[in-house]
Amino acid sequence: MAEETRQSLLEFPCEFPIKIMGVRVDEFAQAIVTVVQAHAPDFDPATVQMRPSSKGNYLSLTCTINAQSQAQLDDLYRALTVHPLVKVVL
Repeated sequence: MAEETRQSLLEFPCEFPIKIMGVRVDEFAQAIVTVVQAHAPDFDPATVQMRPSSKGNYLSLTCTINAQSQAQLDDLYRALTVHPLVKVVL
């Protein structure tokens, strides 16, 4: 019943930024782009914003997708949070 009463504050489709943080390793950005593209095929990897942490140990990626539904966002968040290189998804 909780699922039926749940309302989204978003109107779809919409542009939706997702911030993904992980340990700074060479394959991190490509691995994240691959996951994002699997859930949002129209995502353009050239739009990824990258920011290293102050000490350079971590990397933050902001991927803005054209979200089509709440289910799409939920699936993408689940896929990102279980990825071994990911520490935090916002």
